[in-house]
Amino acid sequence: MQGLILAAGMGSRLKHLTADNTKCMIKVNGVTLIERMLHQIEAHNLSRIVIVTGYEGDKLRDYIATLNISTPIVYVDNPIYDKTNNIYSLALAKDFLLEDDTILFESDLIFEDSVLTCLLTDPRETLALVDKYESWMDGTVIKIDDNDHITAFVPGSKFVYADIEKYYKTVNLYKFSKEFSRTHYVPFLDAYTKALGENEYYEQVLRVITLLDEPVIEAKRLEGQKWYEIDDTQDLDIASSIFHPDPHERRKMFESRYGGYWRYPQLLDYCYLVNPYFPPRRMKDEIKANFDVLLAEYPSGMRVNSLLAAKNFGLLPEQVVVGNGAAELIKSLMLDVPAPYGIVRPTFEEYPNRHDSKPVVFRPNNPDFRYSADDLMDYFDDKDIRSLILINPDNPSGNFIARADVERLAKWCTQRNIFFVLDESFIDFAEDDDASLLHDDVLDQYPQMVIVKSISKSFGVAGLRLGILASGNRELIATMKKDVAIWNINSFAEFYLQIEEKYKKDYAKALVEFRAERANFIEGLSQVPYLRVLPSQANFVTCEVLPPFSAGDLTTKLLEKSILIKDLSPKTGFDGHEYIRLAVRDHTDNQQLIQTLHELLK
Repeated sequence: MQGLILAAGMGSRLKHLTADNTKCMIKVNGVTLIERMLHQIEAHNLSRIVIVTGYEGDKLRDYIATLNISTPIVYVDNPIYDKTNNIYSLALAKDFLLEDDTILFESDLIFEDSVLTCLLTDPRETLALVDKYESWMDGTVIKIDDNDHITAFVPGSKFVYADIEKYYKTVNLYKFSKEFSRTHYVPFLDAYTKALGENEYYEQVLRVITLLDEPVIEAKRLEGQKWYEIDDTQDLDIASSIFHPDPHERRKMFESRYGGYWRYPQLLDYCYLVNPYFPPRRMKDEIKANFDVLLAEYPSGMRVNSLLAAKNFGLLPEQVVVGNGAAELIKSLMLDVPAPYGIVRPTFEEYPNRHDSKPVVFRPNNPDFRYSADDLMDYFDDKDIRSLILINPDNPSGNFIARADVERLAKWCTQRNIFFVLDESFIDFAEDDDASLLHDDVLDQYPQMVIVKSISKSFGVAGLRLGILASGNRELIATMKKDVAIWNINSFAEFYLQIEEKYKKDYAKALVEFRAERANFIEGLSQVPYLRVLPSQANFVTCEVLPPFSAGDLTTKLLEKSILIKDLSPKTGFDGHEYIRLAVRDHTDNQQLIQTLHELLK
């Protein structure tokens, strides 16, 4: 068995990184792709390695000479790499295909060792290594039947998004038997290049071969092994996080992304907060049906979007401003929040992070971080604060104050001329259906009060980036509307606001389902010996981590299992105690997390 690596390409999409280096010489966590691949090949004692070079070929050969690879290496040069595609590079090496069984590699791949092992140890002689199609993948895909026979090669130009569930992506790792190369691949390669030229891809030859009556190449399915194809700088960034050798550094790289985890399809994200039961399928279909026009057309300005938000939440347009997520509104609001201001800690740090002065802090004196409206009024009564910020239910503690008590607190603030910021981003998840103060008459009754609500979190549309801020203080709302951009939300977000009211019953049903699943989730977490679960009326659960784990170790270990959670121990207010926060997802995902937590003890 020999290895054959195609390494002639220019890698132009990597721009400055390949200005004077070939693509396979870029580094992932300090190690070049070609060094990693050659050592992985050498571990399997292949007879030789054939490398087709082109762009910066001399530099690549000189570099490989420094790597002390004991396996014999043979080079084939493609002098017209800039005028041809990989079909020509492979054609230049076709005589080697006829001499031995071959593992064919593309040099821009990075993969864990088990990927190559599973291909080599499979007894079948001729295989295309494939993985279930995911959104980050690009290039040729295939369809296969239940017996792993390849029924179709689908090039990018023929890709049909409606067939995604049927697609597998070729990993660009193949095993060709010498006999397959002699009877099928090389003859078809010669014929194809003569008929259609040299600016094609070698997968096209395989596509023609699959049209034969007798299947001669089968698919080898990966089963969760990690790999990535690096075509641009974003691919390089993602590959660096997937393959970082230090699990703690790898965790830091994931956490520093602050979202975008759809680029890691196998990852279960328990860090960022969602509603797993909304929006319903029909609502998604309605948005998809309008995709073309929403993509191409400008959204409305702030005046129209205020009308839509007011309609959905039973407010007056002059009482509400719409934001590109609640974060945009918090940033604008905190610039003018009078100081000194009071907060509870631990809390959502976006509020104090957006203010120039330090807050006056109330810290609950109990291990569950519980507190009441009376606790806040008693504590801040003599603190001479000018503003008070309350998140209800609180993040990350999950503490909840009932509506009547929050209204008493609003009245107390009004009597003392204290500006009251009430964040109700999680209020819909509370057991009490009538927990919110977000009503037009209540806002007018307490003009010192501002209510912030994250639509992204409550309604499960985090990608749309939607939030609102409401107040009976019309002057404040008008000022904030001038502060944010006139087109601060996109057409998809506006359309969501336009149709949301039609799905009120679906939303109410989703909240019932959610509360039942949260109760199941809390019960399951309570059975994990090293977790102490805090009560929660939000869409997350906070737990104290007990020995034998620390919160940091547990977060790192779960990421190795492709589960991302929030380590709260560094967060202000926890004072070094070990806590984690877990989003509530659907029942299947939650059971997987609980099972994994139990398995960690083994």
